[in-house]
Amino acid sequence: MSRSFVHLHNHSEYSLLDGSCRLGELVETAREFGQPAVAITDHGNLFAALKFYRAARKAGVKPIIGVEAYMAVGSRLEKGGGPGAGRRKPYHHMILLARDYTGYGNLLKLVSLGYTEGFYYKPRIDREILAEHAEGLIGTSGCLGGEIPQLLLAGRKEEAEGTIRAYQEILGPENFFLELQDQGIAEEHAILPDLRTLSRRTGAPLLATNDCHYMKAEDHFAHDVLICIQTGKTIDDPRSLRFTDQHYFKSTDEMWERFRDIPEALENTLLVAERCNLEIPDRGYQLPHFKVPGDISPEDYFRRVVAEGYEARGPRWARWRAAGELKHSEEEYRERLQREMDTIIEMGFPGYFLIVWDLIRHARHEGIPVGPGRGSAAGSLVAYSLGITDLDPLKYDLLFERFLNRERVSMPDIDIDFCVKGRGRIIDYVTEKYGRENVAQIITFGTMAARAVIRDAGRGLNIPYAKVDRIAKLVPLELDATIESSLKSVPELKDACGDPDVKRLLEVAKRLEGLARHASTHAAGVVIAPAPITEFAPLYQVKEGERTTQYSMGDLESIGLLKMDFLGLKTLTLIDDVVKRVRTRLHEEIDFDRIGIADTRTYELFARGATSGLFQFESDGMKDILRKLKPERFEDLIALNALYRPGPLKGGLVDDFIKRRHGRVKVEYIVPELKPILEETYGVMVYQEQVMKIASELGGFSLGEADLLRRAMGKKNVELLAAQKKTFLEGTRRRGLDPRKGEKIFEQMEHFAGYGFNKSHSAAYALVAYQTGYLKAHFPLDFMASLLTAEGNNTDKLVPYLAECRDMGLEILPPDIALSRADFSAEGNSIRFGLSAIKNAGEGAVEAVLAARERLGTIRSLKELVMEVEQRAVNRRVFEAFIKSGCLDSIYPVRARLMAGLDRIQDMAHKARQDQESGQGSLFGVDAGDAPPALDEGLPEVEPWTDHETLAYEKESLGFYMSGHPLSEYAREVADFGTHNSADLRHIRSGESVAMAGMISAIRKRKTRKGDWMAVLTLEDMEGTCEVVLFPDLTANRHELLVEDAAILVTGRAESQGGDDRGKILAEEIIPLSQVRQKRARAVAISLEAPGLDEERLLSLRHVLETHKGGVPVVFVLTQPASFRAEVKPSPELKVSPGDGLTEAVEAVLGPGTLKLRVRA
Repeated sequence: MSRSFVHLHNHSEYSLLDGSCRLGELVETAREFGQPAVAITDHGNLFAALKFYRAARKAGVKPIIGVEAYMAVGSRLEKGGGPGAGRRKPYHHMILLARDYTGYGNLLKLVSLGYTEGFYYKPRIDREILAEHAEGLIGTSGCLGGEIPQLLLAGRKEEAEGTIRAYQEILGPENFFLELQDQGIAEEHAILPDLRTLSRRTGAPLLATNDCHYMKAEDHFAHDVLICIQTGKTIDDPRSLRFTDQHYFKSTDEMWERFRDIPEALENTLLVAERCNLEIPDRGYQLPHFKVPGDISPEDYFRRVVAEGYEARGPRWARWRAAGELKHSEEEYRERLQREMDTIIEMGFPGYFLIVWDLIRHARHEGIPVGPGRGSAAGSLVAYSLGITDLDPLKYDLLFERFLNRERVSMPDIDIDFCVKGRGRIIDYVTEKYGRENVAQIITFGTMAARAVIRDAGRGLNIPYAKVDRIAKLVPLELDATIESSLKSVPELKDACGDPDVKRLLEVAKRLEGLARHASTHAAGVVIAPAPITEFAPLYQVKEGERTTQYSMGDLESIGLLKMDFLGLKTLTLIDDVVKRVRTRLHEEIDFDRIGIADTRTYELFARGATSGLFQFESDGMKDILRKLKPERFEDLIALNALYRPGPLKGGLVDDFIKRRHGRVKVEYIVPELKPILEETYGVMVYQEQVMKIASELGGFSLGEADLLRRAMGKKNVELLAAQKKTFLEGTRRRGLDPRKGEKIFEQMEHFAGYGFNKSHSAAYALVAYQTGYLKAHFPLDFMASLLTAEGNNTDKLVPYLAECRDMGLEILPPDIALSRADFSAEGNSIRFGLSAIKNAGEGAVEAVLAARERLGTIRSLKELVMEVEQRAVNRRVFEAFIKSGCLDSIYPVRARLMAGLDRIQDMAHKARQDQESGQGSLFGVDAGDAPPALDEGLPEVEPWTDHETLAYEKESLGFYMSGHPLSEYAREVADFGTHNSADLRHIRSGESVAMAGMISAIRKRKTRKGDWMAVLTLEDMEGTCEVVLFPDLTANRHELLVEDAAILVTGRAESQGGDDRGKILAEEIIPLSQVRQKRARAVAISLEAPGLDEERLLSLRHVLETHKGGVPVVFVLTQPASFRAEVKPSPELKVSPGDGLTEAVEAVLGPGTLKLRVRA
């Protein structure tokens, strides 16, 4: 046999945070080494099986799909003996390889059972289920963690032999191999003679492998850091798990050199590879069966329900036609519908549409709000007729071929937005209808993107946080930004590599960048199969009852399975809630169908940028663009939705669009034929559909061909584009266009195709945005109450929305046990705080409290409330939160006494319940007819909380200050010395000087590598919060000021990434607000207007200044209106203390605003 070799034990990056072999590099290196095949054997999973299979086939290398299984010690169903339990691990390692498609199918089932039945620390299988699914498999004894190596290391050679024979019995004598490994580990050398002996005794062939966890020898150090990321250790921690420097993908010569004395072990790798001949067949589309009524065919039933749905849309079209809003005739609608149905039937997808139609029909029947459409499906008249979408595609010039194209055969992809509260019920319905075994959610993998991997590697390398954070922040916030591209585009990053720590950090991070980091459940994806999922894909179980596929979305689509996106959209819940509130409170029905899309007040709201809480339009950047554009029609909203993305923003497309909209740039067309296509976007190509229509109407392409051209332009496929350009220019010539203009049009199409967005998706989401805008414009009270309810547990969003309410003139009333509902509620022209938004008050507790209030009618005392509620649902923490938030003020206004008496009252309530249950007494010993208990009964006499304590407790229980703000007493200091607030930090450039006043709400301290302490503060002002970073010198010098709830002024430099990033301050100095006047004022400027001066005033002023002597000089600013202005510096001895008392005293004499502090730079 020739001197060759096949690696049969390899861990890809999908052995998460354990292996770092990238799939493409794995198969390409095997090919370069002349190795005819290569295996993948990730830990307990087949996450990468299909990706690997396709990559290997493409590279001309035979793929061998396998897994390093975890074999349970005993039964997979037993849960015991885990790490830290003082016993051996509850599993051993074992390699299983698929010989053929049967073996592959058995691997799917085995790894699935490992997660769904055997998971205990690891996804374990056992001999029982291995025996049931052994056909088509080859097994090996694995690494040192295998059962046989472990027995040999323990000196139990007879048991090892018995184990070999047991696996030979399960798999077949020819299908079980003994692995020999040599990664420089003493234990491997120790058991090698025993393995050779056992091979002779049992006939189990030897197999040389290398336990590959990284590709190249030079990847060893980066792999050690990867293990540190997994284990939470650092590279300089002697306890951190280490691999040797031999766990790389060795060449054939290296493996032969390693095992030169055992050539049969190397040759057997080729024999195994020859026996492994997996072919995964193309089984076409695997749609679940949709049962149609009677003997009718699915195609005829599809035609019937489409026709019925089309007729049901008639009244809406009649209304629009009467109002002159439709430009297409009835005949054009029917022709379009017929063409779409013919295409769908010809491509074999009626069943797909029936499945989607059925589940949306079910959602509406169950009262679950459904979105108007998503993605390119909104371009289908069939989908509109079936009620799958709610946007007329002809009215908005949306194209069916952007969705489904005869010339690009692929499964339709209809993504559906559901109310976030109803999404789970939809999954339940699908599961019940198609079978639990046939439905699963879909896995997704988080990868180590540039910024994240720098931070991960920095932790593993034990580099100071501040340094790592600074380096990570230098990577641009762009979707495709890499470390390598950032080194080229960001000079500061390249310069930073002069620091050896940074250089090593980036070298390690580059080796790990892009690797899969963790698995989670896709936010929307659900797969529905015609048979149990494990017939097609393996299962993964994140937590009990939540099963996902091990294959990602793209892999599932590649094997023909039906993948659907069920998205839980909070905005749909919001809209539904507002509609219900308006119906209940105002007895009005909101019918968006009849309201239409031309409401003036709604567009005025968008034009003001008053869009906080509005779907897709509430970011600061979007608000700025809205104010510039001033939209007046629905088409403007569609365009903005499409344009507000990095490409168009960077390319100046948005600015150009706005200038054209307002006539500051003339709208011109290369040829008149472009006007009907581009007029709605002021001559700018905004949508992919416009590119398609130009190709069709000017270049003679069918819309299907135009869609292929659009895709080629988007992917910048040079060869295909050259051919397509030729066809396009021929088409323009046939239509009599100037060839030079045809060239220019194609160039513009090619340029804008990189920016172009799917109009169907943009229009559907613009409709949702318009609806939220309409509700906010016409029903602001109900809209904001619903919005606050939706974000009640998200303080970061709740606080700005509360500020928005104040700006809208809506008062926020505090929580009140007598008046509050679970949700925020309208009360007059105010909004009452909801009980569910109080921290520690869970849904069950709030329901119990409201039920108690319903029974009591009026809650007269804390004692009465405690006795009435279900004690298991409402614990001490809930009552504490209610007291601290002020919720119980209407029972008794002294919160300190309520808190001090809580324990005693709860004890009394507990005893009273016991007495009642035993028949020994009545409620608190009060008989029917007795007078109610005194309000303060059971409440000890204690001092009331200070204002400071009251506010601190409100912040703790509500997430913000309700009855006041600690900064209020420093209002003058904030105004005089602050240059920015927390909201401003999002909009200013990095490096800009900042002075911000606020309260310290949180402090995090960490040691630098040198052992010095640095601090990161959360600073809160009346607009929100921001981070403040204090480097070691400032931390040491101002440590006495680093106290929670301290009011300080921070000066320093802003660090902002733009967009919606919160921004932070790199502090240079911090000063207590109580001392800021003395420390920051360089002069007191007093304005004196000449006409108003008289001796009495001057004497009064002199008296004020003498009684406020201090160390800050005074400057008089003399003014004569419309004449002169002069500054006068009096005697150097005239110096004052610039406190609040001085300001008030001067203004009492001279009037408001006559004293200004001049601040030190």
